[in-house]
Amino acid sequence: MSDVILDAADGPVVPVHALLESDVVVALDAAPAFVKAFAALSEFKGKAGQVLIAPDQQGAISAVYFGLGAGGDPMAFRTLAAKLPAGTYRIATAPPAMAADQIALAFALGSYGFDRYKASNGRTGGGEKPKLVAEGVDAAEVRQVAHACALARDMINTPANDMGPLQLETIAREIAEQHGASIAVVTGDDLLSANYPAVHAVGRAADPARGPRMIEIAWDGPKGDHGADKPLVCIVGKGVVFDTGGLDIKPSAGMRQMKKDMGGAAHALALGRMIMAANLPVRMVLLTPVVENAISGDAMRPGDVLASRKGISIEVGNTDAEGRLILADALTRACELKPALTIDLATLTGAARVALGPQLPPFYTDDDALAGQIEAAALAVSDPLWRMPLWKGYLDALDSDVAEIKNDPDGWAQAGSMTAALFLQRFAPSGPDCGPWVHLDIFAWNPRNRPGHPAGAEAQAIRGLYRMIRDRFA
Repeated sequence: MSDVILDAADGPVVPVHALLESDVVVALDAAPAFVKAFAALSEFKGKAGQVLIAPDQQGAISAVYFGLGAGGDPMAFRTLAAKLPAGTYRIATAPPAMAADQIALAFALGSYGFDRYKASNGRTGGGEKPKLVAEGVDAAEVRQVAHACALARDMINTPANDMGPLQLETIAREIAEQHGASIAVVTGDDLLSANYPAVHAVGRAADPARGPRMIEIAWDGPKGDHGADKPLVCIVGKGVVFDTGGLDIKPSAGMRQMKKDMGGAAHALALGRMIMAANLPVRMVLLTPVVENAISGDAMRPGDVLASRKGISIEVGNTDAEGRLILADALTRACELKPALTIDLATLTGAARVALGPQLPPFYTDDDALAGQIEAAALAVSDPLWRMPLWKGYLDALDSDVAEIKNDPDGWAQAGSMTAALFLQRFAPSGPDCGPWVHLDIFAWNPRNRPGHPAGAEAQAIRGLYRMIRDRFA
């Protein structure tokens, strides 16, 4: 999809006039008379998402008029990319407040489609996509960010039979090699000797060929720079390649989309790729615990008490609350590295969707300065997030009668995303040697088709996080 952004055109280019509703009359008054008449016939009013493809006297496309409605969100250009026929375009008119790089990125994101299992992607013109000449922008960075988002979406869209633990590890190795990072992988029963007992417990029921593993990528920062002097950013991603729910098995409707339960790992890898591709002035460690929450005679049971890397015993109240168990070990590993910043990403709870719906992921941190930076960065790149509280009044919901903590807080179903975050906070980096931690409970999915937002995987939060890291450590 990143190849839809061009530095320059080698043929005809169609101008695109992106207009607010308030600007339509003036713009059409300046257009040729037959274009103005065609707009009236088509009832083009500049409403959000409206596209008017204006012909010339010979029937070829002379210009495109794109409605932005009353607002000015550059992500509206995702819709434009999905509605244009094949050809080469440039943005001739747009509101001054809209950044050209965000318009180009939105166009690239809107061009995404997942057609791996189809003989044809359904487009006319031999599958060609519309292309945009990106004028006055860093096209290389736009392509890098767009490619990373597409990678995450491809991974999440791929069914679990083709995206198991080994395939996820292979992608991690390719990313590490491409950017000169080191990678270490601990697999199967070796997780016990390496002290990742919770990761092993969740994943041990899977077929040995799909056994659990802990992936750690370490990047020392920009080449030629004094990497040891750079702040360390830890990124943790939940990698449950398929979630049956374990012995507390999900109903069929709840299991249908569980190929996406590795969305946190996909997002972590994509964010890490952005950081390394941009040579941001940081060191980075990327941690992805990868498991399949399967059912067999070796599966963990409700009521089991698990060990954890931090030494905190965990009662399994529900085997379908497995993501926080593997994240507990990964976050403890992050703590040992004494990072300046820790970010974890996980498709963790349905409660987050009940609270905020599919388009607005919540995030949790007790660092107000970091929260403000995340909110500002997310707003700047139109990558929406919403801060939720780590409400201490719910801490006792994690109390266990037989262990130090339990993974399924009884009686607090209405605060399920919040209590999951409080559980993770027990294992997250803290103290004078560590910087702040933030947890993101993402959905990573479009539940229905919209132009530029096809049903299926969606990249959420990582564009905003990338901007925050870039700004925080500039």
